[in-house]
Amino acid sequence: MRRSVLCALSCAALSVTLPGASAAAPQPREASRVPFAARYQAVQHGGIVRAANSAAKGAKGTESVNDDAPIAYVDVDDDPNTYNSSRAELAVPAGARVSWARLYWGGNLRVGEQKPAADNGRVLIAEPGGRYKALLADSLIGHRTGDGADAFQASADVTELVRSSRSGQWTVAQVNVAMGRSAVGGWGGWTLVAAYEKASEPLRRISVWDGFETVGPRTGELRVPLDANRYDKGADGRLGVIAYDGDRGTSGDYLAVETSGTRSTPLSDSANSADDVMNSSITEFGAGRTVRFPDGTNTLGYDSDVLDLRGALREGADRVHVRTGSRKDTVWLGALFLQADVRR
Repeated sequence: MRRSVLCALSCAALSVTLPGASAAAPQPREASRVPFAARYQAVQHGGIVRAANSAAKGAKGTESVNDDAPIAYVDVDDDPNTYNSSRAELAVPAGARVSWARLYWGGNLRVGEQKPAADNGRVLIAEPGGRYKALLADSLIGHRTGDGADAFQASADVTELVRSSRSGQWTVAQVNVAMGRSAVGGWGGWTLVAAYEKASEPLRRISVWDGFETVGPRTGELRVPLDANRYDKGADGRLGVIAYDGDRGTSGDYLAVETSGTRSTPLSDSANSADDVMNSSITEFGAGRTVRFPDGTNTLGYDSDVLDLRGALREGADRVHVRTGSRKDTVWLGALFLQADVRR
């Protein structure tokens, strides 16, 4: 059984391009605020996986907050034409078919240097064993200057590339983030999200929402109605989040799931506390399960986490709505993705 609804957006412009060459395609529009909206929704036997990594690192082994810390580039490839690059494994199960995939990337353009906003909509991507290809953003780019930062997020559909690729490490390079030092700090990274079909796996609802919204002491919380369906007691599920500039050790930021008109469950795990869930980490159920290079525990302002929903769904649900906010930090939210069993 499979039912899917995809937004009517153009596919990404993928082309084999040398790393130093410029993209000829026009850049998509930018907006300081992009409201969250459904990007992909499906009911299918299968699930959702993601790979993610940071494009920035502490220049001197920084292991706390990224504010006022010296920021340098991560660069794991052997290509002299790239100034940043990182890798991570996308663990699509053997025998599965990728039904949808999208790459999200973003960061801060102003740290010690200022990056040109014209480069926000382009990165390089290499599939396992492949060569770099230029990937161009295919929808509205979020770009907001304020709160001491110059932050952006862009994304593009990569379904055909991921579907035709073998298992292994994906590499993303030239994420347009700045290095140096500033009061607000530097950050940047990428996340590849993929939905897949596999007949032997449970029937599940999958929902991906994205946008570019700020939460903080002056902006209030963000509420996203990820799913309006009912779930049985004890249903299995997981929730993913992509966020920027969540400072490690700065309390007050939270992620909660509403499952009824009166029931709300704060999400947390061993790596993400309920009062500091946006804490510069790339984790899955509290552990760094995805193989990635580099694999530092502190990603200096970039969050791509997958949290367990079983506690929130223990009593069943008639919805899965997400609330997130921050009482001290300013945090930019980029995407949320849900996987939950339709029946046990």
